[in-house]
Amino acid sequence: MRLAFLGTPSAAVAPLEALVHEGHEVALVITRPDRKRGRGSRLSPSPVKEAALELGLRVGHSLKELDGLNVERGIVVAYGAMIPASVLAVTPMLNVHFSLLPRWRGAAPVERSILAGDLRSGVCVMSLEAALDTGPVHACASTDVDEKTSAELTSELSHMGAKLLVEVLGSQELLDHPRAQEGEATYAEKLDSQTFHLHPAMPVALLARTVRLGRAYCFVGERRLRVLAGQVDTSHARAGSVSVEHGRVLIHTADGSFVLDQVQLEGSRAMSADAWWSGARLDPSTLEWA
Repeated sequence: MRLAFLGTPSAAVAPLEALVHEGHEVALVITRPDRKRGRGSRLSPSPVKEAALELGLRVGHSLKELDGLNVERGIVVAYGAMIPASVLAVTPMLNVHFSLLPRWRGAAPVERSILAGDLRSGVCVMSLEAALDTGPVHACASTDVDEKTSAELTSELSHMGAKLLVEVLGSQELLDHPRAQEGEATYAEKLDSQTFHLHPAMPVALLARTVRLGRAYCFVGERRLRVLAGQVDTSHARAGSVSVEHGRVLIHTADGSFVLDQVQLEGSRAMSADAWWSGARLDPSTLEWA
């Protein structure tokens, strides 16, 4: 099948590669423009652009490049922008969405699923509509969330979505007979910095789920500390306090405690919490976290 592909982050790479390996003709890859990533001012291509160039595919950065392209369908995977109805009227598109629709329509379905404590997540291939993730569904696959981080779950769903996309494109029955979404819709709003800010008033279970998103932070004393990994503990102490027990560093909330396993100070490298504590020379009897 002659296709256009629209995607940007690393989660969209596996579906793109699967299409090429399956023998589909990807006539054009559209991705978000190069941007600054990390330190320095150098522009870097998106993961999808890097993969497309390695595959020898034509790459563009504007939907206008679809004009006159003559493709049978477009494939959208985490492109990062809404597709106008005028474009969809000319080029019908399938979307690989990382949730079990209609749960978690929107920009951050994996993260919102983890934060909500969902037991199951999944991926759906749907027909794209101008409205947000409302299109009929051609196929879905699901998996347990367990204690996976957002990076781990996203990677798993990316590969599941790649396999499912190939199956849908290879089945006229699945292509021709999508089903309307059923159930209560929920919306996965974009995450902001405050989403990742840990604080003592949080239930410890929510704190642990927030850490699994990969960008959690708190303030210990007056220093910002990224919390990269840890685990819920059964001990209890005053909310907002910090303690060290048998070489373990714990922060305490109103309903529980959390063991810090791996942390990172701003401007420093990631390290074990024990190594950080040994170098910090802090007094736990007067120390507060927030």
